[in-house]
Amino acid sequence: MNKSAGVLLAIVVAVGAISAGGAWYTGTKLEGVLQTSISDANKELQTALVGSKGTATLELVSLERGVFTSTAHYRLKGDGEMFGDQPVELLLVDHIEHGPLPFSRLTTLKWLPVMATSHYSLEKNALTEKWFAATKGESPLKGVVNIGYDRATNGNLELLPLETALDEKSSLKFSGLKMDMDASAEAKKVKLSGYMDSLKLVTVSEDQAPVQVELNGLTLASNLSKSSYGYYVGENTLELTNTKTTFGVKQSVLNFKNFEMKNATEESGTSASGRADYKVGEVSFNDKVVGSAKMAMSLKNLDIPATMSLMQLYQTRLQPYEQALAEATAAGEPAPELNLTPAEETQAKADIEKLLAGGPQVALENLSFTTANGESRANLVVDLTKPQSLDLPADQLGRQLIALLDFNLQVSKPMIADLVGIQAQIDGQTDAKAIADQASATADMASAMAVGSQLATLDGNNIVTKLHYAANQVEFNGQKMTVEQFIGFVMSKLGGAGVIQ
Repeated sequence: MNKSAGVLLAIVVAVGAISAGGAWYTGTKLEGVLQTSISDANKELQTALVGSKGTATLELVSLERGVFTSTAHYRLKGDGEMFGDQPVELLLVDHIEHGPLPFSRLTTLKWLPVMATSHYSLEKNALTEKWFAATKGESPLKGVVNIGYDRATNGNLELLPLETALDEKSSLKFSGLKMDMDASAEAKKVKLSGYMDSLKLVTVSEDQAPVQVELNGLTLASNLSKSSYGYYVGENTLELTNTKTTFGVKQSVLNFKNFEMKNATEESGTSASGRADYKVGEVSFNDKVVGSAKMAMSLKNLDIPATMSLMQLYQTRLQPYEQALAEATAAGEPAPELNLTPAEETQAKADIEKLLAGGPQVALENLSFTTANGESRANLVVDLTKPQSLDLPADQLGRQLIALLDFNLQVSKPMIADLVGIQAQIDGQTDAKAIADQASATADMASAMAVGSQLATLDGNNIVTKLHYAANQVEFNGQKMTVEQFIGFVMSKLGGAGVIQ
């Protein structure tokens, strides 16, 4: 044996010895690690389901330990309204390769030591047997997770493609979905990314008309970190290249292209804020392009401890009351009473006052729709504040609760004409001049009715309404008035709505 071969053999023997020793050590520590992970997972499930009508728990059913590998079986249980009429039970099997150098990682040239590599998959039971049949007996859900010695994890999850009949009139075709996951110890930081090529559902509506829903090009991404209060903040993104819905006796087709949803939350001290943005690049109906749409909403200055306390009260007292009320209504029985203890009433009042003292703001920053020749949009901002007392009469309480209200609405006459013209084409009209005349007349009529009611003004080709409230003073379309005067003005105009003056 030459020197190089001897050195190589020594390295192989050393690696084998280290791996075997590490594998034995990992095997002796594995159950404790799994139980800790399950405990953490159940805490996250409990947090995620706060306010929902359901509970879920994960448990370790069994663990068969070996020197180099172990096999674990888990049970995931879900119960409550959100899971349907009956409790849900999923079974999972986990084939675990012990570290520091699991064989599957060596074969893929991944030499960084890990505590274990987990190969998990869904097991068949009465609930999932049809799902297994759709994937020809192969586990429809599976994945791999690598667990580091610092308890950080990375891996993937895969839902297998399938094509199946759901019943005599419904079918589902699914391309499958793959997700990559990366988490720090105790999942304090989590990153997720996933992709699905297509999903097609065929069924019938209540009037027995065929319904077909198609989704294409789904992309998911999350970058989250756990806040000091135990929930996740960060960014989530969902994108869809195309959605297509075919419905009705005439089999009309509604199509959305380039849909995008983004939301972001952040925490600063005891205050939280967040925003959500939605976009649709193109809306079409029966192959006629209608336009595009955007919406943006935000929430600022939300007191976290007060909000969490109110959520706890909702979960423990109000949610069971809602369930009892629904059951009584269904049975035709008198509605039950909600009886809070004096301590609960005092705490709820203190939480609401604390929440309002933080000056929360709710805003519809943008709601807009754009067609070929015009854009209509609206925005609304409401700033809340703590009143002198929550026991004030309703009218006084409302004034003191709202520190500021700002509302702006702009409706484009050319956009109205575009929509009327598209509707005429969809209805089968072909005379271009007649369609244009009808569209223009409808836009003019809408403008005349809005301006004639004095609830809007005309700014060029836009029908505009502006409302601003602060310090018990209202400014409506440039006119300043008290709250009482504004309410009286609006009521008088709504009573004569539709009458052009």
